[in-house]
Amino acid sequence: MREFLRSRRARLTPADVGMPDAGGRRTPGLRREEVAVLAGVGVSWYTWLEQGRDINVSAGVLDAVARVLRLDAAEREHLYLLSGLNPPRSAPSEPHVPEELRRLIDGWLPRPAYVIDRHWNVVALNRAARLVFQCNENDHNCLVSFFTNARYRAAHRDWKDAAREIVGRFRADAARYPDDAEFSRLASDMCAASPAFAEIWAELPVGAPTHGAKALEVPDAGLLTFEFTSLPLPELPGQRLLLHTPVPGTGTDARLAALLAEPSMV
Repeated sequence: MREFLRSRRARLTPADVGMPDAGGRRTPGLRREEVAVLAGVGVSWYTWLEQGRDINVSAGVLDAVARVLRLDAAEREHLYLLSGLNPPRSAPSEPHVPEELRRLIDGWLPRPAYVIDRHWNVVALNRAARLVFQCNENDHNCLVSFFTNARYRAAHRDWKDAAREIVGRFRADAARYPDDAEFSRLASDMCAASPAFAEIWAELPVGAPTHGAKALEVPDAGLLTFEFTSLPLPELPGQRLLLHTPVPGTGTDARLAALLAEPSMV
């Protein structure tokens, strides 16, 4: 297991997964903490996985690791076998999203809309959100992507101010679920993976408005400026819907329409 996962980490660079390269790497490839945070697992847990320790391993977690390391079908099967699990015949199903909610998200086009759960994992999003926020297969968690996605950081006009708001909002969410250890794990792993997150987290910001504005420089579109609103979903506890509307007079409407009119694989 150790040799297999190390070899797969070594063939990827931070740029391959959209992360900034801070330098100072003693060995080539991704660091363990980078793989862990992108896969949404604990750094300690991933280290134990590489070391072949006797730990509880689920299919969902192995698939997350396989996705980050860009394993092909044969390599994914090999990872399962090394972990002592039978490879599944098909990938796990996506989280359940009510059809009414999916229709609402898709009906919000051409404006971006998406849903996240209590841990900020992306549950559903429309095509506009994928294009505007430049999401790829590694962008499964909004907090992780905000602090590790180099493309998004370069695009965001007011990244430092937004970063403080994001950390404050995440800390406020964590306080609502004091018995949920996933918040502490995620914060700890983010501190290890992102010096910027660690610095802001240590300042203890708390809370952020449920509405505001975002300005992003998007490739092939230019500057897009949105007003956003975050709405709780009472029938889906812990989840919330984020809706974005172009700011009038900024030309965002026209540039967004042109972006969505371009051929895309998304």
